[in-house]
Amino acid sequence: MMLAGCGTISNARPVAPAGPFPTIAGRLSLHGIQATGIVSGDAGCPDANLAKTAIGFDALGLDQKTSVRLHIYIFKNRATYERLRSSVDECAKAFVTDAVTYESVEASPYVVAGQGPWGAAFKDNVRVAITEAAGTGD
Repeated sequence: MMLAGCGTISNARPVAPAGPFPTIAGRLSLHGIQATGIVSGDAGCPDANLAKTAIGFDALGLDQKTSVRLHIYIFKNRATYERLRSSVDECAKAFVTDAVTYESVEASPYVVAGQGPWGAAFKDNVRVAITEAAGTGD
């Protein structure tokens, strides 16, 4: 028996594509942030296009001692993220009560937005969690 082949063998692990909300929630939990009150389609505003991508949830943990309502917008891919990103800030005007303390973090294809102020460790760990869940950003 003869075995032949060509090419290279890669030992690098492939980078996963962006994960769905359960992946994001799992990452948040690993970083000390609890997500509850999860509502699919909750964009926080009447924008039908964003509602298709949005999930609203309450979050707390680390130095965020009181629960805050967050909205995550999970776009199909980087191109959709780039096309619709600015509409998230426009939408936020409907649910933010103090524009000065509006907070958001993003890692293509995700944007997380909500009323602040957020604790520094909370914000940093939301950013890390969604960056991990984002994989390649597509």
